[in-house]
Amino acid sequence: MDKKANKDSFRDTIGTVDADGKRKWVFPKKPAGRYYNWRSYLSYVLLLILFGLPWIKVGGEPVLLLNVLERRFILFGLSFTPQDFHLFAILMITGVVFIALFTVVFGRLFCGWVCPQTIFMEMVFRKIEYWVEGDANAQRKLAKSPWTKDKIRKRVMKHSLFLLVAAVIAHTFLAYIIGIDAVLETVSQSPASAPMGFLAIVVFIGVFYFVFANMREQVCIAICPYGRLQGVLLDNDSINVIYDYERGEPRTKIRKGKPKKSSCSDCANCRDGKGSCADQMLHRMEAELAKNGHGPSKTSAAPATAPLSFSDTGEVMLMDAEPLRKSDCIDCTLCVQVCPTGIDIRDGIQMECINCTACIDACDTVMDKIDRPRGLIRYDSESGVARRKRRIWTPRVIAYSVVLLALIALNIFLLGGRDGLDVIMLRTPGTLYQENTDGSINNLYTYQIINKTGSELPLRFEVADVAGAKVRFIGEPPLAVPGEIAEGAVFVDLPADPEAGFDGNLEIEVWTGEKMLETLTTTFVHPKKR
Repeated sequence: MDKKANKDSFRDTIGTVDADGKRKWVFPKKPAGRYYNWRSYLSYVLLLILFGLPWIKVGGEPVLLLNVLERRFILFGLSFTPQDFHLFAILMITGVVFIALFTVVFGRLFCGWVCPQTIFMEMVFRKIEYWVEGDANAQRKLAKSPWTKDKIRKRVMKHSLFLLVAAVIAHTFLAYIIGIDAVLETVSQSPASAPMGFLAIVVFIGVFYFVFANMREQVCIAICPYGRLQGVLLDNDSINVIYDYERGEPRTKIRKGKPKKSSCSDCANCRDGKGSCADQMLHRMEAELAKNGHGPSKTSAAPATAPLSFSDTGEVMLMDAEPLRKSDCIDCTLCVQVCPTGIDIRDGIQMECINCTACIDACDTVMDKIDRPRGLIRYDSESGVARRKRRIWTPRVIAYSVVLLALIALNIFLLGGRDGLDVIMLRTPGTLYQENTDGSINNLYTYQIINKTGSELPLRFEVADVAGAKVRFIGEPPLAVPGEIAEGAVFVDLPADPEAGFDGNLEIEVWTGEKMLETLTTTFVHPKKR
């Protein structure tokens, strides 16, 4: 029988739902250990980056901006517009392939260490809960207790802190959408002056408070699509938090207390009639020794200091110097008590598991206490547990890696050849040429300029390789503002008799200062020579 099959059947519902379909509230025991400490340090760094990034600007622009309302996006200094949708699409495909590759190799490592939901829930809101209400048993007791003054005080304090943290998160996430300057401008006004801004803030606060005060682990279990993809992406070589059933099964309990040892050292004096000891169980010991071949007339095969012990039934037995356990799991259930999603990791890989390592720390602590090696629950794969070896470069990993490298190369090529300025110049439809008072010919054009750089660019247009040609702007010459679209119209004047070889095609150069940025090609309508 497979050592994993320690139960006749496995549940067919999520671990936080009872038989009646009602939610079972999870009260995880406060974790402690090396992995929890490492995760805490990493979370502090990530939280600092998350809350600090909106305040950092490069060239007057935020480092990261995802303004879906105005269709303006800035990724680490690179400005993107709707015209760059193809770049976004390729970047998104690259991200999906990277997630697939990362998951095939490392499982849900992202969920336990980097995911914002896990970091906020376990490293912020959960710690507030431990601080206000106490550990799991205290929380469980408080939840079942009547509404006393102490309970009201603790609940009001906890949820007030939850709302405060949710407000900080809401303002930060809004800063990634509309920019920190717009957020500061909104909160510095009255709600009547900026109703939509305040409505957005209130909605964000409500959503984050509901997620972390009520939904909690249900976001990872039922809402997050990444968790649902595990059944497709994981295989027997994927790294996960896993229980070593080869070491742990069958589970055995450790009895409380130590066995009573007799004072008999098997000296044989009592058997040879040379004396006796004060052990009141002497005759029973002699009987036990005789049964095991240690008679008075023969040399004892047991060591001179062989300890004797009494079983719970009163039977006398010869103890080994270092008794061996059949398995390492003592069924203490601490791994279950610390789990924030309410599962038993010993049941195998489950979709609820977020690889938070709380069960690893709990199990390692127990192994240290019973003098067994750590790693009964550890980062490993199914193959690593069953066969004590794991492949990294599986066919799936190789295939995903090849595709990912190709996509990364394509992104580098496209982003490297991306222009900082997009200029479109078209002859106005339905118009013909016009004669100026000096006899020259003009055509009317419209232009559209998109500035993807981080600075303002005063622009001018020049006609290349046509003597006497000039460009006249209708209004002021364009000033290209970063991330914005500049539109206008120009007249292009050519002599009535252009140079020989002119075929009606023009090259328009776009300049800023002494630097040429773009070269455009367009047509020019002029009277045919007779």
